[in-house]
Amino acid sequence: MKRRLLVLALLSAALPAVTRPAAAQTADPSEAWQTVVGRDLSFRIEMPSPVKESRAAEKEQGHASERLSWSSKRDGEMFDFDYVDYSPGWFSKQDSRQMARDLGRGEAEKAFPRAKFTYVRDEPVALQGWDGYALDIEDAQGAAVMMRTYIVKDRLYRLLVTAKKDPASRAAATRFLDSLRLAQTRPS
Repeated sequence: MKRRLLVLALLSAALPAVTRPAAAQTADPSEAWQTVVGRDLSFRIEMPSPVKESRAAEKEQGHASERLSWSSKRDGEMFDFDYVDYSPGWFSKQDSRQMARDLGRGEAEKAFPRAKFTYVRDEPVALQGWDGYALDIEDAQGAAVMMRTYIVKDRLYRLLVTAKKDPASRAAATRFLDSLRLAQTRPS
């Protein structure tokens, strides 16, 4: 959670700068993507290469394990994916739809005040039957930060990506967000 707050704070400060044109466009739209598969085979996701894996040893209330995360960059845009397991019953004994909303919105309203940013998408979503939340926020120039949060039993998955206004950047962000696949489908 602390890591997310830091990322949100940095994004809120840097988001307007994201729309400035780069001195030289070196990114090839067809650059390589790689598939990241969880060690426990519980998920797979596509991210621009190279992907950096890290572990966050800090534990917050309810964490049953360390947070595992993957990050990469493409044309100056940030792609971030992580998950953490919580203690048994942490989510599964609660209203996961409400918890996904609370965690999906988190500190976003503080980092991205509605007076300066437009909330383009702010709604519950589902992935393979699991509850989640989608939050897409744009600045006045059209640069965006897009976040997805999913609760699968007592595991929390989070995705965060930044995107410029241009179609190639938005397509890469959408590809990343739509690529997450889980090994389990929620039973009806």
